[in-house]
Amino acid sequence: MTSPLGFVVTGGTGALGQAVVAALVDRGARVAVPYRSPREWDTLRAALPQAPLWGAAADLSEPTAAGAFLEGAAGFLGRLDGVAAIAGAYAGSGTFEKAPPSEWTSMMSANLGTLYAVCRAALPRLRERGGSVVTVGSRLAVEGGAGSAAYAVSKAGVVALTRVLALENEGRGVRFNCVLPGTIDTPANRKAMPNADASRWTPPASIAHVIAFLLLPESSAVNGALVPVAGH
Repeated sequence: MTSPLGFVVTGGTGALGQAVVAALVDRGARVAVPYRSPREWDTLRAALPQAPLWGAAADLSEPTAAGAFLEGAAGFLGRLDGVAAIAGAYAGSGTFEKAPPSEWTSMMSANLGTLYAVCRAALPRLRERGGSVVTVGSRLAVEGGAGSAAYAVSKAGVVALTRVLALENEGRGVRFNCVLPGTIDTPANRKAMPNADASRWTPPASIAHVIAFLLLPESSAVNGALVPVAGH
């Protein structure tokens, strides 16, 4: 009997991450999720009480911590078939010259540093049997984002790293693809932009279905793709 597929979902306690976890569980997978606070983990577990989930606190911007989390996750999953690298953050406090230097540092760490650490930790295990990594860029990475330079550049780095890793691993059985959301319809975004037209935003579940497809074996022909997911 074939064992269930096993995936890691970083950022799995956020709005998009929870939708991805649910989509993978619906497809019979086991899922491991890092979290920053026990409250986040408790919320996810309450939303999916019967799901085969495992979680541990981890600072994914630290390569050593990312490696320790992946080791624990592999023990629970029994196999690692893929990673949904969703962990990240947004900040956009003004034009390039007005934004504080700390914003640049924090965006590079949250969006690009976490991806670097997770991919370094996951690649040796993924190469054992093949697998898939899906990263989350942004429409701003290719269109530019006035007032959010650090965020846009960090997400452009995510896109570039995804393409590099897709090329480096295409003969090793590991695929890398990147989704490019616009504004996601989350409670946090509705609170931050109360006067915006949320009907034009993309529901997390719609993006989650695309990410799940790219993780699963049926998308085996897709590698190095940048997939816009900004519909509504």
